[in-house]
Amino acid sequence: MREFATAPTVSPSAAQLAEHFFRHETGRLHGVLIRRFGVENLSLVEDVAQEALLKALRTWSMGGVPPNPSAWVTRVAMNLAHDALRHRTMSAGKETDIARHFEQLRPAEDSPGMEERAIRDDALRLMFVCCHPALASDAQVVLALKVLCGFSTTEIAEAFLSTEAAIEKQITRTKRRIREAGIGFDLPHGDGLAVRLDGVLGVLYLLFNEGYKASDGPRLLREDLCLEAVRLMSLLVQHPAGDVPRSHALLALMLLTAARFPARVDAQGGLLRLDGQDRTKWDGAMIDRGLQHLGHAAQGTEVSAYHLQAGIAAIHCTAPDYAGTDWTRILQHYDELHRLKPSPVVELNRAVALAQLRGPQAGLDAIAAITAAGKLERHYLLHAVRGELHWRRRDDQAAAQCFRRALQLARVGPEQLYLTRLLERSADAVFDDITLLEGRPPE
Repeated sequence: MREFATAPTVSPSAAQLAEHFFRHETGRLHGVLIRRFGVENLSLVEDVAQEALLKALRTWSMGGVPPNPSAWVTRVAMNLAHDALRHRTMSAGKETDIARHFEQLRPAEDSPGMEERAIRDDALRLMFVCCHPALASDAQVVLALKVLCGFSTTEIAEAFLSTEAAIEKQITRTKRRIREAGIGFDLPHGDGLAVRLDGVLGVLYLLFNEGYKASDGPRLLREDLCLEAVRLMSLLVQHPAGDVPRSHALLALMLLTAARFPARVDAQGGLLRLDGQDRTKWDGAMIDRGLQHLGHAAQGTEVSAYHLQAGIAAIHCTAPDYAGTDWTRILQHYDELHRLKPSPVVELNRAVALAQLRGPQAGLDAIAAITAAGKLERHYLLHAVRGELHWRRRDDQAAAQCFRRALQLARVGPEQLYLTRLLERSADAVFDDITLLEGRPPE
């Protein structure tokens, strides 16, 4: 995307609206532009969308927000795209091509006989468009997160346990492949949608995950992202292409996780762990919905990673209290999840469950045995878990060292505050040990 030298000074309300457009309307705006100008102009679409938003920031901060900000931004983006294409076409001496660009519209979704099967939500429809089978599965998800969900390169790198440089290179390669291979991005019908479903589920999973635990910023929860993911998943399971067990399992996972949001942070926005949450604040209706979809997911013989994660969430939601949590079943689920879809994140979560059953040293041993543990070294959770387990072993010095490293890596305000408290707790314990040692009589 185009870089701009300076950012305008904007009012808080305008800045808040800007974030809203990046997060909620990026897919809609890109969809309008792609349908109008074609996927071969994807880079142009991203550029004019960003420029239109920056123009909105400048204009709205001085003159106020218009009655229909969505239409305002769309109109500006359209005009910018028309101007850019006109200049490009005339410079190349291809006057006749401009008519094709300006009149290009994606084929109508609602052709006769297809109305019942049409995907009517723009964001969801374009996720299927981005998840083209000619692209690698990771490339599909990265492209959709970047173009449709407004994710930054940093957020995508966090989700894939990768680096920003690697993600930037992948996005560049994907766009080049689209351009050079002439990949068409018309949305298929019927069975053509089924082969793209897993990519769409992956996008929605990561969209929810970013809302559940933000990559950076002052807030731990981004409930707007989670609710958007739940909304799109609810629409998806109502469509024939999405009404399959693994889709219901993912929706169950989202609902059962989101049901605990009211108790996940305290009144000041601070992080509350599962053992410190007031379970009376959990959303019982949302838990019931999640369990219903988990029941739908149980139909047939398919067992996906979403089934197992939703099963773990259900165990937590149905436990009478933290002490009554069935950690044996949770460990079994993680064992099966590791067999089905191994990853260092799964192994780290499995180590936590193992420590609940067999003690902190068992958890530390499991962490030491994690395959590809290097991918987690830049993630604060690895060091935070290690610190907690060392603290439970009464090794306060090792705990403090781990918490200090975790604090260096954490980028979300409530997590930083929580880790600071853990670090202070460990440091105080170390100081107390030294004081006691100095107060002993000589041997």
